[in-house]
Amino acid sequence: MIRDLKRMRLILLLVVLFAFAPVYGQTTSNPKPRPESVGLSSERLGRINQLVEQKIKDGKLAGAITLVARRGKVVHFEAFGKADVEAGKPLKSDAIFRIYSMTKPLTTVAAMMLYEEGRFQLNDPLFWYLPEFKDVKVYGANGDLIAPKRPITVRDLMSHTSGLTYGAFGNTPVDMQYRAASLLDGKSILADFVKKVSGLPLLYQPGERWNYSVSTDVLGRLVEVLSGSSLDEFMRQRIFKPLGMNDTGFDVPAGKIDRFTVNYQWDSTGKYVIADHPSKSRYGQPATFYSGGGGLVSTTNDYLRFCLMMLNGGTLNGVRLLSPKSVQLMTMDHTAKAQKPNIGVVLGDGSGFGLGFRVITDTAANQRIGSVGTYDWSGMASTAFFIDPKEHLIGIIMTQKLPTDLRLMDEFRTIVYQAIIESTDH
Repeated sequence: MIRDLKRMRLILLLVVLFAFAPVYGQTTSNPKPRPESVGLSSERLGRINQLVEQKIKDGKLAGAITLVARRGKVVHFEAFGKADVEAGKPLKSDAIFRIYSMTKPLTTVAAMMLYEEGRFQLNDPLFWYLPEFKDVKVYGANGDLIAPKRPITVRDLMSHTSGLTYGAFGNTPVDMQYRAASLLDGKSILADFVKKVSGLPLLYQPGERWNYSVSTDVLGRLVEVLSGSSLDEFMRQRIFKPLGMNDTGFDVPAGKIDRFTVNYQWDSTGKYVIADHPSKSRYGQPATFYSGGGGLVSTTNDYLRFCLMMLNGGTLNGVRLLSPKSVQLMTMDHTAKAQKPNIGVVLGDGSGFGLGFRVITDTAANQRIGSVGTYDWSGMASTAFFIDPKEHLIGIIMTQKLPTDLRLMDEFRTIVYQAIIESTDH
């Protein structure tokens, strides 16, 4: 009897141990590495927390997620504040954000995958594939429409030297025509969008000037034409699924809407209002306009996977999207000979633009701590990322703040770099 009782106790103990083994293994087998193990200071990285918490306390942010990875290891990943201030809903690490123009690098990668398959060459005229652009004209100095000196090329779309514009950042006659056409109202499909754009004059001669524009939206249509798939389907099958970006897309499914953050708009007095609420957002409905320039939603973890793929030379966890040589080409400055604007959306001194990314060409001129060759971009609602190949470093900040808080991005970047205590860039 005693022997049987001991046996039962032993069996019960083993059952309990095996039942909790997965939990125990999950929490101890893969602990977050110390920043010092990758040459960063824990104490100095803590300044990120101080920065964001102070911004929230001062009413300058509702919430934010920050992430730092080096040498393939995530050493800082924190969520602060609220996803919905009015509801008192805390911001969690799996929150879904409108990433707006951080869509552009993903669309450019999609096009470069087709480039690697031999579907086009970078200097091919765009009208070979999108005939709508064959007879496009340039708005002349006297308001007359003149023939371009050369056709728009595919590379022009990727580097924003196409002569196209946005309509939102200037007040030229061409910008006014863009606004009147309501190009980005989300009610078109990409094919119709391209027809509208091609019917408007170019603001500049192709190749002569860097000008932030709808170029990447047109590039998204090129992906559709060359692949035979919608941009949504191509990205899902060729990029998101292979990389495990399971929460990235052009809309938010009903089952995930509770993770979708509120987007806030600040005014000049420091007060903010709701600009877009998940319960009323167009992102809560199935998308029909797949904006390659600004239509995606994503999570911090998902975008990290994209950044890691780029930093690893086009591959992640055995999945290869691009050749290292393509990544190298994309992250070179393709705008050295192009004029750069000093109003509207600007690159800043010491910066150029590659294929889908801004590229730092001179850190002293750029007046920001960092490395030559770092590439980055941001989103309208103050999301941002940077990738530094020399330091093998990635920084991501996700929030939902309008208008774009450029200072927040610079402050975050400064803190990430000052945390380096072992530099590989000598």
